[in-house]
Amino acid sequence: MTELHQAAAAGDYDQVEEILRQQKCDPNHRDIDWSYKTPLHWAAAKGHTETVRLLIEHGARPCLRTEHGWTPAHYAAESGRLAVLRLLHSLHAPIDKKDCCGEKPARVAEIYGHQDCVQFLKKAEIECQVYRNLAAQKGISLDDTDEEWTAQSNENEENLIRNSNTQT
Repeated sequence: MTELHQAAAAGDYDQVEEILRQQKCDPNHRDIDWSYKTPLHWAAAKGHTETVRLLIEHGARPCLRTEHGWTPAHYAAESGRLAVLRLLHSLHAPIDKKDCCGEKPARVAEIYGHQDCVQFLKKAEIECQVYRNLAAQKGISLDDTDEEWTAQSNENEENLIRNSNTQT
């Protein structure tokens, strides 16, 4: 875990700002020991809204996923961090992506009993899709795909198919 991961998880805004200002750590660094979480995943999970904003302003990509496909929105939903979810949505972060089990943040919030988050996310999912469609029509490129995770997921799926074919 990098110094930036630790500061983001602790919600130490000043420390996060200093690390980012000095460019001491990549805000998109994935921690292998913690399921490939980025500092943004930690800040979202802990509900550190202003730290989330700061990280995104310094290039943190809210579309990046952990090894199980969780975005920062999944972690905010799990912890019932409505303010973080609202911020992510206002910044056009993908809040409706499915994880490796097919669960969206709204379902995660539902599982953990965060009804305020569920209600918000159900409405926000529709707005997110409308925004994606408008961006596509206008030729605006969105940063809403984690290419590395997608490639790894596709490779894992191909391996499963290959293994099942060799076992039959």
